[in-house]
Amino acid sequence: MTAVRLSPARQTLNVALLAAVTLGGLYYVKWSPYWTKAVFAAGHHALGASILTGKAALPPAASWSAALAYGIAYGKAIWQALVLGLLVGSGVQALLPANAIAKALGGRGFGGALAGGLLAVPGMMCTCCAAPVVAGLRRQQASAGAALAFWLGNSVLNPATLVFIGFVLGWKWTALRLALGLPMVFGLGYLANRLTRPNEAEAARAALADPEASTREGVFGRWLRLLAGMSLRLVPEYALLVLLLGASRAWLFPVIGPEVGNTAGWVLAFAVAGAVFVIPTAGEVPIIQAMLALGVRAGPAGALLMTLPPISLPSMAMLARAFPPRVLAAVGAMVVLFGLAGGALAIALRF
Repeated sequence: MTAVRLSPARQTLNVALLAAVTLGGLYYVKWSPYWTKAVFAAGHHALGASILTGKAALPPAASWSAALAYGIAYGKAIWQALVLGLLVGSGVQALLPANAIAKALGGRGFGGALAGGLLAVPGMMCTCCAAPVVAGLRRQQASAGAALAFWLGNSVLNPATLVFIGFVLGWKWTALRLALGLPMVFGLGYLANRLTRPNEAEAARAALADPEASTREGVFGRWLRLLAGMSLRLVPEYALLVLLLGASRAWLFPVIGPEVGNTAGWVLAFAVAGAVFVIPTAGEVPIIQAMLALGVRAGPAGALLMTLPPISLPSMAMLARAFPPRVLAAVGAMVVLFGLAGGALAIALRF
């Protein structure tokens, strides 16, 4: 298909369109609702029931009904943000000028990770809803470190969630999240750049580069094509994994009560379970509040604070082609280690 070089005026219009969709979508899906939630959290010191257990003390036994119930509850919480993520992820590829992302987020040093992490702060997406945007950034030649910092930063450094944590759990928990979240986002972003070999980066650029922002099919035709392709590629496996995790909640969290103490075994178990499980944005807050009320100790709760938001099995699967396997493996392992650090600090500081 013959490529068409867009005029500077048309490129400006395309960028403005993507900015309008992104900012308008974030206001409708994230910023406005989160203001309302913050006011509620300040007055009630709660965000609602735990999506993990609902009003029960334990997750339901593994079954298809448990899978379906979780899938419905989770879907209601995230579907708007997922649609926005798909629109922005495909729009990044269809509307931005050639090499714009490479210039802004292509750096393979700490600066690239810093830029990606800072760009994530206003996004406030959960790990799965941010994944389509991350995939789009990678296809437009963002470095592994910048894209990874953007991915982790959306959930870990979400300013609304930090406020929710303070109002619901206490501001010492917010301080703990920030103290470990900043090195997690920017440190793991830098690590991803170091783990990506120069020849791999060049090969990725050659394989993913799209020399022009448009073709004869037109900007909107290209956007729709990319949106459909991304949706068909990412959503089915994502939905299936969400259902499987919803069904297996009782296996991941078989005990929730005073017996979950401040021991290394429990902290590790909850850190791993948190890294695997999938939640909507700020879902960790009512989960941890409910667990603490049922007698779970601070160590396992601190582990969940650091591992529930940044990654999950579905989001890792969605980005399996965006990062080298060893980068995703290293990120998974390091997130668990940050969870252990969160648990250890919560115990040491007598949370």
